[in-house]
Amino acid sequence: MARRRRSYRAPRKLTLNRALIFAAIVILLTLSRWWQGENQPQPAPEALAEGVYAVQRAVDGDTLVLANGARIRLIGADTPETVKPNWPVEPFGPEAKQFTERFLTNADGRVRLQFDRQRQDKYGRFLAYVWADSHMLNEELIRAGLAKAELQYPYSSTMKTRFRRAEEEAQSASRGIWSEQPAARP
Repeated sequence: MARRRRSYRAPRKLTLNRALIFAAIVILLTLSRWWQGENQPQPAPEALAEGVYAVQRAVDGDTLVLANGARIRLIGADTPETVKPNWPVEPFGPEAKQFTERFLTNADGRVRLQFDRQRQDKYGRFLAYVWADSHMLNEELIRAGLAKAELQYPYSSTMKTRFRRAEEEAQSASRGIWSEQPAARP
C-alpha cells in the first residue's frame, strides 16, 4: 500500500463572517481604550514651567487642557460641576464654562501660567493662576459669581485676600451662584 503524500494546503481565507467579527472586536477594543482614556486622569507632562502656553480647550469652568496635553486646574476657584461622572450638571456650571471659553477667546487662546506652593493636585493636574494680560481667570470667575473662592488650600495669602474680596463683591451684587437659584434644568 502506497502512502498518500500530503500536499501543502494554503491557509484558509477568512470568511466574511470571521472578518466582520474580527473588525467588530478591533473597533470595540479601540473605543474601549478611547472611552477609558477620556474618563481617567491623564498623565501630565513631567514638568511645566511658568510661562505662556496655548490652550487646547476648556474642560469646564475651572479646568483647562493645554496644547501640550497638560491639564490645568485653577488655584482657589471652584466652579459648579458640568462634566463630573455620575454627577448632575450644577446650576451656573455651563455659564462658568462659557465664561472661561470667552476669556480664552479674548486671549487668542494663549495664557500665562503662574504657580504657587503646590504644583499638582492628586489627579495630576497642574495648579495655576491663569492670566491674560492683567486679568486673572481665577479671580474673574469668582468676581462674576461663577466660582466660589476656595480658601482652605495652601496658597498665597495675597491671592486669598484678592479672591475673598472678589467673592464678597459677587455676593453683595447677587451675581451668578449668589443670585436666586434658577429652576432645575431638565
